[in-house]
Amino acid sequence: MYLNLLKITVCAGLLAVFVTACSREQAPAEPEPAAAPASPVSPETSIGQNAVSESVTAEFRTFLAENYAVDMAREPLTASYRGIKTNQDQWNSYSESHLQETREINEARLQQLAEFDRDALAPSDRLSWDLYKLDLERQLARDEFRHHLFVIQQFRGPHTMAPSSLINIHQVKDVADAEAYIGRLNNIENWFDEVIEQLEIRSEKNLLLADWQYPPMIEASRNVISGVPFTEEGGNSTLWEDFQAKVAALDIEQDSREQLLDEARRALVDVVQPAYEKLIAALEKQAENAPEADGVWKFTNGDAFYAERLRWFTTTDLTAEEVHQLGLQEVDRIHGLMREIMAQVEFEGELQEFFEFMRSDPQFYYPNTDAGREAYLTDARAAIDAIRPLLSEQFGLLPEAELVVKRVEAFREKSAGKAFYQGPPPDGSRPGIYYANLYDMTSMPTYQLEALAYHEGLPGHHMQRAISVELKGLPEFQRYASFTAYSEGWGLYSEELAKDMGMYEDPYSDFGRLALELWRACRLVVDTGLHNKRWTREEAIAYLLENTPNSETDSTKAIERYIAMPGQATAYLVGKLKIMELRERAREELGEQFDIRAFHDEVLKHGPVPMSLLEQNVERLIADTLAAKAD
Repeated sequence: MYLNLLKITVCAGLLAVFVTACSREQAPAEPEPAAAPASPVSPETSIGQNAVSESVTAEFRTFLAENYAVDMAREPLTASYRGIKTNQDQWNSYSESHLQETREINEARLQQLAEFDRDALAPSDRLSWDLYKLDLERQLARDEFRHHLFVIQQFRGPHTMAPSSLINIHQVKDVADAEAYIGRLNNIENWFDEVIEQLEIRSEKNLLLADWQYPPMIEASRNVISGVPFTEEGGNSTLWEDFQAKVAALDIEQDSREQLLDEARRALVDVVQPAYEKLIAALEKQAENAPEADGVWKFTNGDAFYAERLRWFTTTDLTAEEVHQLGLQEVDRIHGLMREIMAQVEFEGELQEFFEFMRSDPQFYYPNTDAGREAYLTDARAAIDAIRPLLSEQFGLLPEAELVVKRVEAFREKSAGKAFYQGPPPDGSRPGIYYANLYDMTSMPTYQLEALAYHEGLPGHHMQRAISVELKGLPEFQRYASFTAYSEGWGLYSEELAKDMGMYEDPYSDFGRLALELWRACRLVVDTGLHNKRWTREEAIAYLLENTPNSETDSTKAIERYIAMPGQATAYLVGKLKIMELRERAREELGEQFDIRAFHDEVLKHGPVPMSLLEQNVERLIADTLAAKAD
């Protein structure tokens, strides 16, 4: 039985709707065209007891489009992620003045939104109104803890964002693109100065990372400025290698090519290197006063901050204690299912002995060599290719964007997570990418390969994220909404859906699926343990080693991630349990009328939503299906 999450609240949000609408010359932003209505409406169309006003609906859509254009102009790096090539020589600002301006903009928008008569909007626009209001409220609630949020940490921050976005996001199709690449190199200094400003504010307020978090950030930063042209040793640096390859592919005169290369080399040596050295010095200075304590309970108002993080990521009002108890309950449930696998493979011994067997037996690991890494990527692609033909049995909606599987780049693989996904832009100019971190092959066992591929690729994140940006008729902000419980809940749900689709023929792979779900259940326990119950890093690592088959390296990196991203890891299982609960409710109430394709399409066709609105959407699907049968 899946937990009935009764405490769902209408808690919504969109992770910074940032895309630019300005030209390269930074002309004033122009609004995006209003989204096309889902269906024509007359000036006064009766829907239930509400009258839809065409003029109010049009004004509301214009309001959203104009605000979206403003957001796009203010956050050019995220514009690049969405395939928009304007202002692409700039970075998203981290300055205190920019953050304060954002708050004032959101406060003004909330007041302007209230002027629209929600009941006069078309039905789909009422959902947009609700989402936008709740997004603004949530962003303002988060801003109350502006400086509690880590501006940089060992897994994510400008120090790795700069090279990863230039390499993976910034396409160079012509000379203008190359010049914008060089422009971004030249603008790194100002960007990093804003980061340093935020570090200094946090030092003044004693809102510091734990002491052990600083060396990985410093090491990753030094990796970026290693090699040619920064030094004459170690081959080409990652950025120099990338820019040379992109410029070499351009069909231009050799003189133009040489000029671009000279400008990029000067930017790297004269701007990028000093900017990184300055950032490293600031991190080293802050590290001198960094505390040993790991959880955010160490901060002033730390408990309130953590409660806000749980609301943000789970879109529920579950308390830290309730999340902790849910985790313990789910750990017990999954341990029971694992014992069934033990019986199936005729393993004799206790569950912890089985964990040690799975953790240490060489048959479950690829060689820690380049050949082993290539074998992993080949098998991951094969797993995705095997499930792809079966998708039409489960979905009416299918993504158009291509999906590729790549290894995490060398400059960030030591500090990056185990696996992650990068979505495509709506124009299809880039594929969706499943990144596998193959730095340490002992952390990537063969029995977890399938479940990871289904979670990050198909039918997981690529299915949900690509469909979301390809949806028609939705306001732009809604297509790019981000609710961790929804997106990561879907990814975890997809791991089990793959079993329903006939995957995991090897019982060890099915154990791997359970191991990853167990991992997410343990996250509820250790995340709340670290940030609410004042566990140490070592206590949390010990809990994972005792209750999962994962290695000490894997467990250590995981705990370090949860410390760096308080609350984020709790969203996965909360979201998955809700999706499972809603599916079984629909199956029970609809009986023979239940259509798994219709259910999955209902989950995906509105874009990302909080758990409360997902529940409302499924309830409407049930009601409409029953009404159609009655007719």
